[in-house]
Amino acid sequence: MKIKQKPAERVWQDFQQECGLSDLQLAQFQRYEDLLSRRNQEFNLTAITDLSGIVRQHFVDSLALGKFIDMNQHKVIADIGSGAGFPGLPLKIMFPHLRVILIEVTKKKQQFLLEVIEQLGLTDVEIYDLDWRTFLRTTEYPVDMFVTRAAIDELELCKAFRPACVYNNALMVYWVTQQWEAHKKVIELDLVRATHDYKLGNKHRRLAVMGLKKESQGESL
Repeated sequence: MKIKQKPAERVWQDFQQECGLSDLQLAQFQRYEDLLSRRNQEFNLTAITDLSGIVRQHFVDSLALGKFIDMNQHKVIADIGSGAGFPGLPLKIMFPHLRVILIEVTKKKQQFLLEVIEQLGLTDVEIYDLDWRTFLRTTEYPVDMFVTRAAIDELELCKAFRPACVYNNALMVYWVTQQWEAHKKVIELDLVRATHDYKLGNKHRRLAVMGLKKESQGESL
């Protein structure tokens, strides 16, 4: 049975209302979707190709963070394994005060990210073209929150909390399924600060927020 799709105009109207977007922000998301759809075959950016799916599973899912965390209290975020820019670029559009670092090693995806940044007129967005471990070892950005929807092992992510790491006071927000359970090492080190469950259409999703307790000196990971 063929599922009837919403007309494009209705998809965008619902998105704007649900997320409280200004007309400028809506226009930026529309341009983003157009670029994603046109460049997808060339750059292998997403398996989701219909408009409703892109809006729901990429844009709305990325913006879910703002329901649980006051983004006005954060200044610099870094998106680990950014890919086509999720969740970093939707968060930048929604919260334009943010400085955003996109960590992405694939050259074609870097090229796409640069095009989106230029076409949308975004400022204070940087692309870091090396891997996660190199980022931790060689940079000193004033990051106060890491975000990632990428399939990176959580123990790799938690290397940011090593005592000697300059980023060990940052939060780490990890998009996971509702069935997610923290690795036993993460539990032992008491790194999970909160989990937030939400629905994305018919899907149940979860945000896992990790970080050191303020009084913690950190342990080896």
